Amino acid sequence: MPLPPPDHDALAAVAAGYGLGLSDAAVDEFAPAVSGLLGSWDAVEELYAAEAPATPERAWTRPDPADNPYNAWYVTTSITGASDGPLAGRTVAIKDNTAVAGVPMTNGSDTFDGYVPSTDATIVRRLLDAGATITGKAVCEDLCFAGASITANTGDVENPWDPARSAGGSSGGSAALVAGGVVDMATGGDQGGSIRMPAANCGLVGHKPTWGLVPYTGAFPIEASIDHLGPITRTVTDAALMLSVIAGADGQDPRQPNGVAADDYLGALTRDATGLRVGVLREGFGLPESEPEVDDAVRSAVTALSDAGMDVREVSVPWHLHGPKIWDVIATEGATSQMIENSGYGLNWKGLYDPELMEQYGRRWTEDGSRFPDTVKLVLLAGKYGLNTTHGKHYAMARNLAPKLAAAYDAALAEVDLLVLPTMAMRASVRPGRDAPVVERLGRALEMLANTAPFDVTGHPVCTVPAGLVDGVPVGLSLVGRQYEDATVLRAAHAYEQAVGGFPSPTAVVAQA
Repeated sequence: MPLPPPDHDALAAVAAGYGLGLSDAAVDEFAPAVSGLLGSWDAVEELYAAEAPATPERAWTRPDPADNPYNAWYVTTSITGASDGPLAGRTVAIKDNTAVAGVPMTNGSDTFDGYVPSTDATIVRRLLDAGATITGKAVCEDLCFAGASITANTGDVENPWDPARSAGGSSGGSAALVAGGVVDMATGGDQGGSIRMPAANCGLVGHKPTWGLVPYTGAFPIEASIDHLGPITRTVTDAALMLSVIAGADGQDPRQPNGVAADDYLGALTRDATGLRVGVLREGFGLPESEPEVDDAVRSAVTALSDAGMDVREVSVPWHLHGPKIWDVIATEGATSQMIENSGYGLNWKGLYDPELMEQYGRRWTEDGSRFPDTVKLVLLAGKYGLNTTHGKHYAMARNLAPKLAAAYDAALAEVDLLVLPTMAMRASVRPGRDAPVVERLGRALEMLANTAPFDVTGHPVCTVPAGLVDGVPVGLSLVGRQYEDATVLRAAHAYEQAVGGFPSPTAVVAQA
C-alpha cells in the first residue's frame, strides 16, 4: 500500500524529535520537498511487488496439547524436498526463528502474530535439497532472548529428562524434540549460547559453527555480529552430517566472508584424534555461579579425551572472565538498535532482507510494547539508556575489545588444538512459574551465559557434548577450536563420544531405572 503522505503534525513531530528548531511555518516550507522525496517510496514498493516471490501453500497443523510432547512444537508439518540425498529419510525440526515458506512463524513472540514467510531460509532450502523431511517448527523463547525455556508465547518447554526443569533456551523446543526421540535432528540459533545451552540441558550434541560459516539468511536476527545457526543432534556424526549440508556461502548474508565453504566434516571423523592437544580452560571452572558437581563431572569427562589418545593439559585465558561483560554491551545496545528500533533486520548492510516481516513486527511492537518478555524489557531499559546517554560509545568500545578477546583465545589455541570447559556452570534449573517475581525469572533466564556468550563475541566454533549426569540431570562439556576449524572440533568430539561408548537418552535411562 502507498506510504501515507505526512501532514503538518507528523512532520512537526519528527522535527521536534530531532531538535531541528523548525517553526510551524518552516515545517510547511519543507513539506512539498518531503512529499516529493517520499514519492520514491511508492515507486520502490511498485517495483518490489513485481519481483516479490509468491508464498507457497504448505500444509501445517497447530498440535493439540496431547499431541505435543514437551510443549515443544509450535506447528507440525511434513515437507519433503529431494527424493534422495545425504539426509534422505531423516526428520528435522526447524527452530521457529527461521523461515519455512508458507508456514507460520512467531519467533516465540506475540509480536509476530499472523506472519507467514514467502521464502525458505537458506538452511531450510539446503536441508530439503539434501532429502530431509521438515516435520515442524520447534518452539523457541520470546524473540530468542532467554537461556531457559520459560518465555515462549506458547508456554514453557519441558526437559525430557525432568519435566520440571528447563530444556534450555532459546532453542529449547529443538533440543526437547531431539532428546525425546520425536525427530532425528533440529536446527538451533545461537547469540549467547542458545544452541549449546539447550543441548547441554537435554544431553545432546550442539554445534555452534564459526561465525559466518552457516548463512543466517531467513532467520530473525538479534545482533548481526553474534548471530549463528547450527545443528542440534543426538550424535556427533549427525551434527557433522547436518553441518556439511547447511554450511557455505549463499551470497546473501554479509556475515559470511568471501569464499567461505563447507569442509569435509564427516571425513574428519574418520581421522585418528591421537595427539590432538587439549587445553582445559582454567577460567571456565570455579565461577561464582559454578556448581562443584558440574565442575567435577566435566573434569572427570576430560579423562575420556586422554583415553582417546589426546594430550590434555591445563591452560589459562584470563580474558575469558571479561567475555561476558563485553557480550553484555554488544548484545544489549546492539539488540536494542537492531532487533527493536530497526525492526530486527537493521539497516546499512547488503544482503537479503524480509520487508514484510520488518513492517509487521515493527508495527505490532510499537502498538503495544508490553508484549515484550521481561528479558527484552531489561535489554530495552538498559540498552536505550546507554544509547541515549553515550550514543553508542560503549557499544563501539565493546566491539573494539572483541578482537582482543579473540586474540586471547587464539594465543592459547596456538599452543593447543582445542580448549575444553563446562558448557554451563550449572545444571538445568527448575522452571519458575509465570507469576514468579521478575528478579527470579530474569535470574533463571540469564544466569548461565558465562561460558557460552564469549564465543559468540569472538565467533570461535564450539561443540557441546554430554559430560554425564549429575543427580540424573545432563551436563555438557564444550570443545572450542580455531576459527573455521570446525572439522577439528567435531573430530575431537567424535573421538570423545567413541571413548565413552555413546551418549544416553532420557528414555533409555528411564527404562533402565
